[in-house]
Order: sequence, then C-alpha cells, then structure tokens
Amino acid sequence: MKEKVLNKSKNGMPMLLLSLSLYLAAIAATIIGSITGISDSGPQSPTGVALFVVGLVYLLLGWIPFCGFIVLRPQEAVVLTLFGKYIGTLKEDGFYWVNPFCSALNPAAETRLKQSGDVDGSAGTNRFNLSAGGQNIQVNAANKKISLKIMTLNNSRQKINDCLGNPIEIAIAVMWQVTDTAKAVFNVDNYKEYLSLQCDSALRNIVRLYPYDVAENVDTTGDGLADEGSLRGSSEVVAKRIRDEIQTKVEQAGLQIVEARITYLAYAPEIAAAMLQRQQASAVIDARKMIVDGAVGMVEMALSRLSEKEIVELDEERKAAMVSNLLVVLCSNRDAQPVVNSGSLY
Repeated sequence: MKEKVLNKSKNGMPMLLLSLSLYLAAIAATIIGSITGISDSGPQSPTGVALFVVGLVYLLLGWIPFCGFIVLRPQEAVVLTLFGKYIGTLKEDGFYWVNPFCSALNPAAETRLKQSGDVDGSAGTNRFNLSAGGQNIQVNAANKKISLKIMTLNNSRQKINDCLGNPIEIAIAVMWQVTDTAKAVFNVDNYKEYLSLQCDSALRNIVRLYPYDVAENVDTTGDGLADEGSLRGSSEVVAKRIRDEIQTKVEQAGLQIVEARITYLAYAPEIAAAMLQRQQASAVIDARKMIVDGAVGMVEMALSRLSEKEIVELDEERKAAMVSNLLVVLCSNRDAQPVVNSGSLY
C-alpha cells in the first residue's frame, strides 16, 4: 500500500458558510411554504407547497454535509476511505471539507501503551457526558486522526539471559513516529501493538549477544574475534543495534525509529546478591594490588635511601627481615603496633 497525500484546498470555511446559508434558506422556505401553500382557509398555492416540501426535505437531510468537516492541527494526519476504498491522506494543518460519506480510519485509536501520548489515558479520545434519566453517562469517541509527532514508548522491564546465561532485567525507551500513514493503517492490524511486540523481540535478540560485564572469549560483533563488548560498558553500541533491529522490523508498518535508549539494567534478583559479592571481591583484589605495588615501591625507595646515605649497612638476611616488616606495616588493614628493640641489632 502506497501513501497518497491529498493536496486539497482548505475549503472548510466557505463550505461551512454555504451549508449554514442553505440551512437558513431551508428554514425560511419551510416557513413561507407553510404560510402560503398549506392553509385551511383559501386556495392552496402550488409554489408554496413546493417550497414547503423542498425546505422540509433539506431540513431532514441538510445535516449530512456537516459530517464532512475536518480540522487538522500541526503534525496530524487523517486517512480517508470511501466505501472501503483508500482515497488519500490529509497531512497539512487546516480546516477542510471532504465528501461526508468518507470515513477516517485509525485502528490504533483506542490502543493505550506506556508512551508519551498515552500517559494521561485520554490521548486520542474525546470524552463527553450525557445525562439520561438523572444519571450521567460518559461517552468516549475515538479520535481517528493519526499523530505524526515523535512519541516515546517505554516498554516494561524484561528478564532476559545474557550470552553467559546470567538472568538480567532490562528496559528500553524507544522514540518513534509515523512516516507512512497508509502502511501504518493498512499493512498491519494495529501499528502501536505491532511496534511494542517488535521492540520486545528485538531487545531479546540483541541482549542475548552480550554479557552483562566484560568477559573473556566472547564475540559480540560476529566477526569471530573476542572483544570487550558488554551491556554495562557498551550501552551506546547496544542501543544503536537495538534501534537498527527494530527499524528493520517496523519498516513495513510505515514507522521510523528515531532513537532507542536503555533506561534500566540490573541483574535479576535471584543472582543479584551473588554478583554483588563477585564485584566486591574484584574491587578488593584491585585495591590490594594497588596497595602492594605502592608498598613495594616504598620499600625499594627506603632501602635505596639507606644505602645512599650510608646510615646502616645490612646484609641480605637483615634486608629480607626489614622488607618483610615494612610490607606487613604498609599492607596491613590496621595501624602497626611498634615493638622497640633496646638491645643490639644482632
């Protein structure tokens, strides 16, 4: 299905004035015809009877042209069909009059997703109240217009196994817009639900290729070489791949994916505690390594300075004892408790 944009003139106001004028003329013709043509006393005028009949018929059917008025705001479109046949799409904002027997089509008008246009639950719906029998009845009239604005779809969190089999929870926000109204309406049953399902599918397909953290011997690009890609460290790359994956799926629905972003990423609750201990152990090892490197440097500097100043001469055994004591002091988690030797060194 190919989109056909109607370059229709904005003839809404002239047609409104004409319709109102004809309706007022019909009212006047009905009144005049009833006075001159239908009377209990005196002869009846054929002209008056004709005016009455024509005016009455128009009063009964004159509301039909008013069904053809359409008001479009910026970044809105309406898909028009006439007796089931697609005749075109109005995209430019303005006040239009179309064939009153045309119907606007938007199968996703009443669909509510977790997205920017549906936050208040009333977007795309006209609500009004009717009073009947002392009771207020709320009536919802679905808006058949299609929004061309950029909208944000916030899909719910999903539990997915990464490439190492670890369960994680992840959520994404997808910025999208309708670019081809004919494809969106006719190629898929409901383009909003279709987009949501494709986002879930694409998210699972991409997340399964990456580990949560950097892991050895893992190929995330498919080139056969191990790399350092991960969900936590390569979020920009992962988001771009998710966006491209979704775009290939929704192209036939006339949708464009502007951007995709990861909004939530964490280990699943059942392994979160174990992974936290693993991260803590890794941090402790890195910290100890840094402390040991610093302590070795300080011991080396101390021995070098003692040798240069010729403060004391130490044999290899005493140097080893001194190195051992300095390392214990520098690498300990607690402050050292000094022991003073008042005797000789030997």
